[in-house]
Amino acid sequence: MEPKKKVACCGYPISIFFIVVNEFCERFSYYGMRAVLVLYFRFFLKWDDDLATNIYHTFVALCYLTPILGAIVADSWLGKFKTIIYLSIVYTAGQVVMAVSAIHDITDHDRDGVPDNMTFHVAMSMVGLFLIAMGTGGIKPCVAAFGGDQFEDHQEKQRSTFFSIFYLSINAGSLLSTVITPILRAQECGIHTQQKCYPLAFGVPAALMVVALVVFILGSGMYTKVAPKGNIILEVCRCIGFSIKNRFRHRSSQYPKREHWMDWANEKYDKLLIAQVKMLLKVLFLYIPLPMFWALFDQQGSRWTLQATTMDGNFGALIIQPDQMQTVNPILILVLVPVVDSLLYPLIAKCKLNFTPLKRMTVGMFLAAMAFVAAALVQLQIDQTLPTFPTGVAGQIKFLNLNTNEVILNIDGGRDTPVQPFKSSGDYLTFDKQFIVALNKGQAYAITLKSLARQTALITPAGLNLNLTIVEDSITKPEQGNNDIRFINAHPDDLNITTGSLDFGAISQFTSSSYKLVPQGNPIFLIRNAALQECEYTRPLGYGSSLSLVIPTSFTFGPDCGNSIQAVEDILPNTIHMAWQIPQYFLMTAGEVIFSVTGLEFSYSQAPSNMKSVLQAGWLLTVAVGNIIVLIVAELAQLPDQWAEYILFASLLVAVCIVFGIMAYFYTYVDPTEIEAQFAEIEPEEKKKKNSVELQKRDSVEKRHEERKASSSSSSSEEEASKQSKM
Repeated sequence: MEPKKKVACCGYPISIFFIVVNEFCERFSYYGMRAVLVLYFRFFLKWDDDLATNIYHTFVALCYLTPILGAIVADSWLGKFKTIIYLSIVYTAGQVVMAVSAIHDITDHDRDGVPDNMTFHVAMSMVGLFLIAMGTGGIKPCVAAFGGDQFEDHQEKQRSTFFSIFYLSINAGSLLSTVITPILRAQECGIHTQQKCYPLAFGVPAALMVVALVVFILGSGMYTKVAPKGNIILEVCRCIGFSIKNRFRHRSSQYPKREHWMDWANEKYDKLLIAQVKMLLKVLFLYIPLPMFWALFDQQGSRWTLQATTMDGNFGALIIQPDQMQTVNPILILVLVPVVDSLLYPLIAKCKLNFTPLKRMTVGMFLAAMAFVAAALVQLQIDQTLPTFPTGVAGQIKFLNLNTNEVILNIDGGRDTPVQPFKSSGDYLTFDKQFIVALNKGQAYAITLKSLARQTALITPAGLNLNLTIVEDSITKPEQGNNDIRFINAHPDDLNITTGSLDFGAISQFTSSSYKLVPQGNPIFLIRNAALQECEYTRPLGYGSSLSLVIPTSFTFGPDCGNSIQAVEDILPNTIHMAWQIPQYFLMTAGEVIFSVTGLEFSYSQAPSNMKSVLQAGWLLTVAVGNIIVLIVAELAQLPDQWAEYILFASLLVAVCIVFGIMAYFYTYVDPTEIEAQFAEIEPEEKKKKNSVELQKRDSVEKRHEERKASSSSSSSEEEASKQSKM
């Protein structure tokens, strides 16, 4: 142990304040970056939902695999302090690389707002994420343990308080970052063109990671730095490996069977260590079904966030971004943990119900499955509001009447449909072959639609006749809270229309402008003519709609100029409110509180005293495997509907619940302290017996040696006597 300056404040080492601040900044950095990550994949790198989800879960899995390596490096070679320093540098570099990868202007040579070399941005992102996974995973098992090292043996109360403050800093960092970084992402920034500000959303977490590293280094002279003493994980692995190898060597029937397969390690390892490994394996066996819970839990940051992008985030005074819905989880944790511990569990105990830890974990898994059922129900409602786009060789069309009189529409000799002035014929009609349209029971037009396209036929006057002009419509639902807006002009004047920095250009009579993406809110559209007359038109916009705003022939400039403008909805806005996600978040968080907290408590109560770190590594490994399960299930299932995938995951977790319930039923609770105490008493006796046996062996060997010496001396004297008698 290196010498340290014993500087204290209120009975606590000053060094722990550096550690707490470091942890707050690091957790802010990690969760802030992770909150916007799936949307970065989806909207900046232009990946589809499946690829964005897969890469997201691959990254999370890697973050939970690397803690094992970090623990081994810290305990066996570098020590906790150096491991934290070196891997924090790697971590910081990864965050900086991520921030740079999100700057679209680097490769946007034509300045259209879209990177021209997407390969560069993808490569930079992958390098950044790999470095972050190495850093955050590597320091995860070190920081809390390093904080515990700062206290002396008599400071148990202060150490306990430190861990409470430490975990509070984790929750505070994650909560604040999940609120703040989506707000930063929603801003627009750029050198040549203004786009969603992912560089800022990644840059602030990178800056916090720099602060975390600097703060940690500043406290260097005050830390108690424990030298590495070897890693128990490696010792456990060696013991298990030797037992398996020894059993394989003695697989012949001539060797007697042993009570437990770990008993084959008796030849090399102490019985106490073997007993501890047996207890450890007993708990790790129960971990086998647990990854399925994490497979569902971690989809809050992927599938559920993508689901929120198709919903309405207007909460009145607040506009909630899709990635901000993840804050519901930490908020509910702060509420539910004291409620469950102080109210629910005592109430169950008063009812004299045997609600054991394993039963609690089973209930937690079931609640998580129900959360995905709730998500599936919400998805079904969302799907009903989504547009049905054409498939195969089919196309879609609708008709818009720009006449001052009603027009009778007839398609292929079917029923007559009246279309009112400056109104549309209704929903899109789908055709996969040529069809005939008759207007006012006279003029007929043969129309062949473009495959996979949506079009609008403008019915315009042409003298005493009618004319059809076909314009292209939007074929994708707007994302990121935007709306596709265009103007169709039936007014005799050429009109120029702008809103903010967007310019729809000059629109002549019976023509349409191109679509422009206008964000949610109440934009003001300025309509001007050649005489510089001006009209302010305001229309509230939701999320994800596509509108054709029709300026009729009767339009006049003045105070109420906007009243005559007609809105035709090409694509409906998101009408399902984000608040409908709260029930699924509540069920998932309740499941997490009952499952995760209880699982850790149970594991620690059933694990040997010197193997808590091994269990922590095993617990983190279940999270990694859970994220890998998401990749496997999503790839194998290939379900066309998202609600069906939610039901599939819920069904798998219910099945796992049943298996875990059966395993829990046959589990026998043990007291590791008692077992270790028994072996502590037995081992000295065995050592005494062993020593006495060795002493007896040594005495017998010495006695034999003396007897041999005596016999040899007597024989030599006899020989001399016989020689003398012969002489």
